[in-house]
Amino acid sequence: MALDYRKCAEQIAANIGGGSNVISAAHCATRLRLVIADNGKVNKEALENVDGVKGMFESNGQLQLIIGTGTVNKVYDEFLAVTGASAASKADVKAAAASRMPLWKKILKTPGDVFVPILPAIVASGLMMGIVEAIPKFAPAFGQSDWFAFLDLVANTAFALLPVLVAISAARVFGGNIFLGAVIGLMMVHPALINAWTVGSYAAGEIPTWHLFFFSVQQVGYQGHVIPVILAVLLMSTVEKWLHKKVPEMIDLFVTPLCTVLVTSFITFTIIGPIFSVFENWVLAGAKWLITVGFGLGAAAMGAIYPLTVVMGLHHMYNVIEAGMISSTGVNTWMPIASAANFAQFGACLAVALKVKNAKTKSVALPSSLSASLGITEPAIFGINFRFMKPFVCGMIGGAVASLFASWMKGTAINEAGEVVKVAFGATTYGVTGIPGIPAVNNVPMYLVELIIAAGIAFGLTWVVWKEDEPKKAAEPKAEAAPAVPTVSVIRCANGVVLQPVEGTVIAREDIPDDTFASGVLGDGVGIQPTGEVVVAPFDGTISSVAESQHAVGIEANGMEMLIHVGVDTVQMNGDGFTCLVKEGDAVKAGQPLIRFSREKIKAAGYSDTVAVLLTNSDDLDGVECGAK
Repeated sequence: MALDYRKCAEQIAANIGGGSNVISAAHCATRLRLVIADNGKVNKEALENVDGVKGMFESNGQLQLIIGTGTVNKVYDEFLAVTGASAASKADVKAAAASRMPLWKKILKTPGDVFVPILPAIVASGLMMGIVEAIPKFAPAFGQSDWFAFLDLVANTAFALLPVLVAISAARVFGGNIFLGAVIGLMMVHPALINAWTVGSYAAGEIPTWHLFFFSVQQVGYQGHVIPVILAVLLMSTVEKWLHKKVPEMIDLFVTPLCTVLVTSFITFTIIGPIFSVFENWVLAGAKWLITVGFGLGAAAMGAIYPLTVVMGLHHMYNVIEAGMISSTGVNTWMPIASAANFAQFGACLAVALKVKNAKTKSVALPSSLSASLGITEPAIFGINFRFMKPFVCGMIGGAVASLFASWMKGTAINEAGEVVKVAFGATTYGVTGIPGIPAVNNVPMYLVELIIAAGIAFGLTWVVWKEDEPKKAAEPKAEAAPAVPTVSVIRCANGVVLQPVEGTVIAREDIPDDTFASGVLGDGVGIQPTGEVVVAPFDGTISSVAESQHAVGIEANGMEMLIHVGVDTVQMNGDGFTCLVKEGDAVKAGQPLIRFSREKIKAAGYSDTVAVLLTNSDDLDGVECGAK
């Protein structure tokens, strides 16, 4: 049975507090994305039961309803018509949501915004590194070949020049010129500087130093660093924007970039770099300590907590830690923890998919679990596990146990002599977990055991402790009682009868407090002093026009052309206080609501709320008679 797009939109609107509670609305390929003013007005249980809504979750300040490809755009159009909301782009919604985030969350969200766009390059390089490093374990001669050297160069490029990628992405996030951002990134890994990975081979006092004013700056690059690069580009973007506002346009083209680069580079090498490189090293040391502390209890704690950071949209901040681990040791020991946490959510979601009887829940749970097995856990967490909570907690337990196991394991690597040696258990990349992470880890058998532990415990616990609620009738959204089909006619002619479209007192056309309406230049008809606030269709017909400010509609049928205009001069209100429930081309039945309006707002704005009901082509019709009857 085809989905009733209008009904779906109306039920969504009713259960989010109406159009007045919507700050911004957009849609992507599958989801309706909303920013809500007051989340307390959202009836989440009823939303999940709306026919057409396949799932719901909140992320980064947005309420996202999963509707489906090819369907969401039609529901979205109806949603705009029902609520009176204005169409917005995904960027508009994202900006609206971001503006409502608390400061601490904006700060933690920034690393994710920077890293997500560059993940494809990092993942590709990391997976290639894993494959290239693995081959010599089975064919030692390959490690001495030209092919190994070539492929190792290709695989390492993204990590060797990571500050450049980070700088370009950060410039996009902060609104700076991406090419100036690239210059800052390149400057921080310039060949004239000592490579940060080899500086340890220099004896004390051998490292060349610049003496700039009262600063002594060691000439060392920032290979593998992230936090100093992000802060440097934040400074660059701020300086650039300020200069664009202050520098005359005639010289802006060359003065602004020149001054931006000079100021940013000086402050970066003298203050930002030295200070935050130390801070970043502390963060890395803390993360490594946490993973190994207490016989692996720190790793277990992070395996349990990780899904909570996904719920809060903060999990991308780990990319900073993972990038630093790879840069400093070549092994990302955080990845097994993330994999354990994510694969446990897969196991919990799979248990729900196999156990649940509700067809709608099953249709969401099964594909969501498969997505989680590939490292994309948001559908499983928001659509199933967190929604039912017990599966989410079972997943946390599975992730904790598997992370504890991972902390005890060792991996292997090839040293400079071509020998296989024991190293910390981890991966050569970040941004991949679950099944796609298999080529990237340095101990595949133990990684597979870890995944089995995570999914197995979560699956078993969920199967035992989670029980499906008894089916209950979907909650009907609260809505205003629909006005009864009117019985009083206000205009009659040979072509048909026009029923009274709004409750109130019928007055003669000449008594409408507007010269244009009263003179009959727009056609004969009547006025109504309203007591109700809903305009309904006066006959079966088709909507011929809808005012942009939603205060008036045209309707046609049997040769009759009607105009229903709410209030006098209310076009000046720009739609405030009006909600048009139909669009041009809609077929309507007598008594069907067309416009909802607020008499209080009309009067507060200083306008008359008299409703003009005019037969605009009355001169072409026979036997026109006006008045209540």
